[in-house]
Amino acid sequence: MKTKIDCLLLVTLLAWLIAVGVQAAELPVTSGPFQPTMESLTNYSCPEWFRDAKFGIWAHWGPQAVPMEGDWYARKMYQQGSPDYKDHLARYGHPSTNGWKDIIPLWKAERWEPEKLMALYKKAGARYFVSMGTHHDDFFLWNSQLHKWNAVNYGPQRDVVADWQKAAKKQGLPFGVSEHLGASFTWFQDSHKSDHTGPFAGVPYDGANSNYWDLYHFPAEPGDVAWYSKNPRWQQQWFNEIKELVDNYHPDLLYSDGGVPFGNEVGLSLIADLYNDSVQHNHAKFMAFYNGLPPRLRDHYELERRSDKLTAVYNCKQPSDGRWVQDFERGVNGGINPYPWQTDTSIGDWFYNRHWKYQPLSWTVHMLVDITSKNGNLLLNVVLRPDGSLDPEVETMLHQMADWTAVNGEAIYGTRPWLIFGEGLVLAKGGAFKENFQYTAKDIRFTMKGRTLYAIALGWPDDGKVVIKSLARTDDSSVNKIKRVGLLGYKGKLKFTQTAEGLTVELPAQKLSDLTCSLKITGSNLKPVTPSVTAQVIYPDSKGDVFLSATNAELHGSQIQLETQGGLPDIGHWDKGDEWVSWTAQIPKAGTFNVSATVATPNAEAGFVVEVGSEILSAQAPMTGSWDKFQTVDIGQFQIIQPGELVVKVRAKDKATWKALNLNSVKLTLTGPVLPAAVPLPH
Repeated sequence: MKTKIDCLLLVTLLAWLIAVGVQAAELPVTSGPFQPTMESLTNYSCPEWFRDAKFGIWAHWGPQAVPMEGDWYARKMYQQGSPDYKDHLARYGHPSTNGWKDIIPLWKAERWEPEKLMALYKKAGARYFVSMGTHHDDFFLWNSQLHKWNAVNYGPQRDVVADWQKAAKKQGLPFGVSEHLGASFTWFQDSHKSDHTGPFAGVPYDGANSNYWDLYHFPAEPGDVAWYSKNPRWQQQWFNEIKELVDNYHPDLLYSDGGVPFGNEVGLSLIADLYNDSVQHNHAKFMAFYNGLPPRLRDHYELERRSDKLTAVYNCKQPSDGRWVQDFERGVNGGINPYPWQTDTSIGDWFYNRHWKYQPLSWTVHMLVDITSKNGNLLLNVVLRPDGSLDPEVETMLHQMADWTAVNGEAIYGTRPWLIFGEGLVLAKGGAFKENFQYTAKDIRFTMKGRTLYAIALGWPDDGKVVIKSLARTDDSSVNKIKRVGLLGYKGKLKFTQTAEGLTVELPAQKLSDLTCSLKITGSNLKPVTPSVTAQVIYPDSKGDVFLSATNAELHGSQIQLETQGGLPDIGHWDKGDEWVSWTAQIPKAGTFNVSATVATPNAEAGFVVEVGSEILSAQAPMTGSWDKFQTVDIGQFQIIQPGELVVKVRAKDKATWKALNLNSVKLTLTGPVLPAAVPLPH
């Protein structure tokens, strides 16, 4: 009997294996010096073009721009009750019949002029360009022979990747492609579901129709819900399709939206293939050039040394120890990394969003300076409209960026970090989804080029003086001998004095810029005396109120992260009761404060506490109905008797019974002076 049962189980298992197509992975890697192992990839060295470039522009653009509702529309339109679902229902029909497949043909890119845009991007200071290859929506922007849902067959009926690449090469810019396909297989499973309530309850969305599984993918196995699928069929599909992209376009940079896709074997095979393809492609280009030379000129070229260069860069969001370039989405490295790294972020939402406002130019400039000082690059998404054009304010920003880089680019391009990255009041905490820091002229960042030190103040000081504490005079007269201090964009001489407190530089009376003040310093034995960057502190506004937003919170935990819901930043993915958030605030005077929090959650009984110094205030989050519907709840009052620095924490009331919520902000509202001790405080 046991034998029969074992045989039945074996037959069932074999049938399942055949059904899902499990077989040995076929991962052909272009021949070359790299093997798909972590050990082999230690031989990788980041090319100098990337280290010198510092600033790239990204077109995170495709058919998800059509509804003008922002990122992840192709998934959220299948989530009943979400704003994107409601928008889709009102404008395009129910997703059981009118789904993502019906949005794709609406993307025409009718005003897209890649050559004109690329010229503007280069003028603005971009030293490389990255095109979207495919997003999680499984739509390819290249002329794929493996996948019919691509921009040549649908929508613009153009090879978008090829046209971007041609425009970039015309401007002499290295060209990259981003792939987000790895997450698509599990990301798109909502398209297989149906409404829970209403007249269409139980009616499957169009993703459940097997005729469209070449776009929406076949159903995932139970439990296959992680960012990267564990299904070997999908892993093989990803490898084949991204290898096609590499083989056909030979990109200078390839970006994956996540860690190394699918673990070591599959992902490392693609990385090794990219690197070896770069070596072979560069060799072929050089040989074509070399063979075209007259024989008398060939001796001037060192064939063996110059024919096998590796110039490709691979980006993913996983530490690498130099095997590839680690990327931080909407965040930065906390300090100088010995290996080059990259921030990818956007001036607005990832796809065009008619509800969002763009970041100011100061935000872009300060991000670029801070990142450069830490051995990083900034890859900035410049948001395109569905038709491929720019909003007027974006075009204006790019022209203003061009003016800034024309003056200050010397302190950015081709530089390397100094011994410390900076000094000042604001420390941009390391990690993804941590940006939007409020810098001032007291925040200074350093870069080096040869023996020249650049000190870039992130603003123009009101008193017309820049004080650099790190270049103070020391007891050792051989240290920090300053010979000359110049100001980029200014031809006159500057007065400076050096004391034990620092190097003080007097600026010209005429302000050159509100954004930065870039000093060019020459001397000998320049060494930092007092690294003095401190943690970010939140200050009250003019009314005495303290606003603690999600964007400047310190996150404590492995899963909790900054995200965007309903067009608002929030702290989400808060599924673990032992994770928490905090801020540091500076309270200049005593007083009584009311505490409120803006939260969203579909969960009932989501209890949390706000710790304000030694005070602990308990709260119950209202059940708002969805993760993107925020509501402000009053929590209670507390008193500040002794002004000064104050730590504010938000954590679970009970770790064991924690129910997830999204936290947009906490506000401390000054309501009056300190109350008499006899008056009880409501909680």
